[in-house]
Amino acid sequence: MDKLVVTGGARLAGEVTISGAKNAALPILCASLLSAEPLRLTNVPALNDIGTMLKLLAQMGVKVERAGAEVTLNAGALSNPVAPYELVKTMRASILVLGPLVARCGEASVSLPGGCAIGARPVDQHIKGLQSMGAEVGVEHGYVVAKVGRLKGARLFTDMVTVTGTENLMMAACLADGETVIENAAREPEVVDLAQCLISMGAQISGAGTDLIRIRGVEKLRAASHRIMPDRIETGTFLCAAAITGGEIRLLGTSTGYLDAVVDKLLDAGCEITGEKTAKQESIHIIAPPRLKAVSIRTAPYPAFPTDMQAQFMAINAVADGTAVIRETIFENRFMHAVEMQRLGADIKIDGNTAVMKGVEKLQGATVMATDLRASASLVVAGLVAEGETHIERIYHLDRGYANIEAKLNALGANIKRERA
Repeated sequence: MDKLVVTGGARLAGEVTISGAKNAALPILCASLLSAEPLRLTNVPALNDIGTMLKLLAQMGVKVERAGAEVTLNAGALSNPVAPYELVKTMRASILVLGPLVARCGEASVSLPGGCAIGARPVDQHIKGLQSMGAEVGVEHGYVVAKVGRLKGARLFTDMVTVTGTENLMMAACLADGETVIENAAREPEVVDLAQCLISMGAQISGAGTDLIRIRGVEKLRAASHRIMPDRIETGTFLCAAAITGGEIRLLGTSTGYLDAVVDKLLDAGCEITGEKTAKQESIHIIAPPRLKAVSIRTAPYPAFPTDMQAQFMAINAVADGTAVIRETIFENRFMHAVEMQRLGADIKIDGNTAVMKGVEKLQGATVMATDLRASASLVVAGLVAEGETHIERIYHLDRGYANIEAKLNALGANIKRERA
């Protein structure tokens, strides 16, 4: 099993290009199931989760053509509306095939998903929504099994804000008979990106980006092309990496507009951040002070501070000047990285969903273990300033969400080696 060895002490400087967003690409790949005509996607990131999703779609009968960051999908010969456990177990996003399969085929059998061990992410909201649209849905032998003649438009209210639930139900509603209204919908930019792709395929959707989305069902969707939005979490992670090292970098192909809450906190920490735009692309320029000021955060659904950036800010606060409080309100088990940071010398006290951190002068390299995707990124960020070598094990989590992260950081001046076990 691979591991990363990070030698701390380098100040990051230079330019880095941000990849397409994993959390936008995965549902948009699933949207190809809704049409018998080709869907061409560009800016698709080279990630393990993307490869897994493409394998899943291919075994359903989707023709997959991939050339670098461009993927063309043709579900004209869709023949097997089943998502088996073997392909689903490592990736929770695989539940996103459920809505499109039921809408297009009238049936689906999808294994209950796996992924990061950061707490319960139940699929009951997906099931309840499809049932409200007329589908018979149950759980049999570890699979969500659904059948319907044709889905019917309905008024759907999710008991909790759920990104994948919103995306699944929005896709399903595109081919339903009549109008569907999703209340308490997720507002994330990735939901908007999916809606824009669906609209280019002929869907009738309004309200994406608000908590109320309306979808008027159509008979079929057509061929389309779509460019995946930049990854705002990769953007935020590289901003944190520059900030913690007192660096100055420019992030290409991304925008501050996708992560206002993160930018605001980095400004509070003492960084200078400006968004730049030319005729060709947008970019972000960050200049960090020699030592950051501690900043307290509270995670909450978009547009508030994202849970996927909480661990990276824990790394920042580990060496910042002052005391900070981090409150995690989304996932109940998302402080597992705190124990690993304590091994590096961080002063962290955990009480339920609250972490109190007092910044220390320096961290010390040690062997640590990645417990989930964003935790692994936070350990890389912490390792950049730890004295000596930080050995990060179980980095398969990291490869699920970051494309060539060590190569990108090394190009900015970091010292990171990948070692084969």
